Amino acid sequence: MSFKLILSTAISLLFITGCSKSEQTSDTTVVLPKQATASAALGSITQCKTYTGLPQNWLKQPTAGMVLIPTGHFNFGSEKAYPDELNFGKKQREVKGFWIDQTEVTVAQFASFVKATGYITDAEKQKQAAVFSPDLHHPQQWWQLKSGYTWKTPNGDKGAVVNPNEPVRYVTKNDAEHYAVWLGRDLPTELEWEYAAKANSKTDTPLHQAPTDEHQHPQANYWQGEFPFQNLNQDHFKDVAPVGCFAPNNFKLFDTIGNVWEWTSSPYQGAHDQHMGNYSDLRQQQITSTQYVIKGGSFLCAQNYCSRYRSSSRYPQDFDLAATHVGFRTILRSD
Repeated sequence: MSFKLILSTAISLLFITGCSKSEQTSDTTVVLPKQATASAALGSITQCKTYTGLPQNWLKQPTAGMVLIPTGHFNFGSEKAYPDELNFGKKQREVKGFWIDQTEVTVAQFASFVKATGYITDAEKQKQAAVFSPDLHHPQQWWQLKSGYTWKTPNGDKGAVVNPNEPVRYVTKNDAEHYAVWLGRDLPTELEWEYAAKANSKTDTPLHQAPTDEHQHPQANYWQGEFPFQNLNQDHFKDVAPVGCFAPNNFKLFDTIGNVWEWTSSPYQGAHDQHMGNYSDLRQQQITSTQYVIKGGSFLCAQNYCSRYRSSSRYPQDFDLAATHVGFRTILRSD
């Protein structure tokens, strides 16, 4: 039975059998393991294409599909990239240990959340999302607000059926937070996300240095060619890829570079530690932020546009706007 048929059947069952709300009690004690759980057998295109999208012991173990990140220090931001990545404050930051999803949250994982809770995403309620849809007649307009694009139908309601091993997309920060709370988890802060992504690397990657190996073969899912009309597919993917198709970082995390941008819980407030002082805080203490930091770049990042395929990469994203290239992963703090 194909993955597409499996997911299509699972989605159909949501409407046939109905859904019940998940129940969590505040007096339930969750005991976290002291050591890493079983890692997913991923890291190559062959492996990722056969992955079901559900980690071992899913919903049976509180850290299923997660990796334990130790307490440590790292250099926050970058001095070789975009201005908003510059860190004018303390260069080295300490981060307490935590668990984090080894892969981006998959369609299969999100489907299990929807089945258990009956959750309806913002894109489904708004009946619109930001869809990457380049037009030769309007070469500078790559995005359109369209209906029919949701986590269940990321290729459109008349497009190809989604694969369960793909990262879930067309989810807002609100959607991601609801999923995280269902599992007793959180979204990472920008600091936590970048620490996990850099994985003790001391290299400050320059702006236009693409993630390739010594033979110039892509080591992540990003755009090769002239964006937005020439896609050379040298990474073997025209758009989004299943999770875990490329080698992990030193913390055994997959796809922290490229594939999809990932939500964080950090409001976007311009450059790190603005050297003139962050006087915007005077207003933001009273006004709810509407943009939050997303990290890691996506399959739409190219050398001639974006170039945000680095661990320090960051971008502002409207908290209530679902988009083609944005997903997430969750964390579980160990304290």
